[in-house]
Amino acid sequence: MSKKKLNLKLSALLELRSMLRVMEDEVGLSSLTQVEMDVFLAAHALSEVQGDMIASEEIRNHTLTLGIPQASYHRALRSLISLGLLEKADGYKSRHYVVRNDFANS
Repeated sequence: MSKKKLNLKLSALLELRSMLRVMEDEVGLSSLTQVEMDVFLAAHALSEVQGDMIASEEIRNHTLTLGIPQASYHRALRSLISLGLLEKADGYKSRHYVVRNDFANS
């Protein structure tokens, strides 16, 4: 790849990254770690309707979360619950979650 082409691609990447950070800040997610963000976005993507219950296994098998080590994944789930972005689904002690209503498919 030529140096000019590389510079154009890097400039475009910088612009996309900057827009992404602004969007994350606008929706209140800028303080999340990358792992937390990936777990949350996977759960959100799996929520077809507000209030949909999502099994931990579904989130774990999403393309955004496949490469996350198991311990990191579970730490992120706990963190998202404590931040109020995910809630434990009614009737389940664990492994089933709901994306907080004001974040689901808005």
